[in-house]
Amino acid sequence: MGKVIVDNRSSMDDAFAVGLALDVIRGGRVSNWGKQYCYLSFFELANTGKRIGVATDLNKCSDRFIVYDDGGTNG
Repeated sequence: MGKVIVDNRSSMDDAFAVGLALDVIRGGRVSNWGKQYCYLSFFELANTGKRIGVATDLNKCSDRFIVYDDGGTNG
């Protein structure tokens, strides 16, 4: 089992950020020819129009998930 780092740069609380990282992990290693979790995922929060992004980095001994507020617009 490897080390997982969740770097919460969003306005959401840490528990929510960890939950989003878990959703990405459940999706499996689909980027970098099956070596890395999805490079970039977006989650839209119900009834708010707000989106949260989760970017990943593959390090030598860990996977890093960077959770951030998406400043873009939908549409």
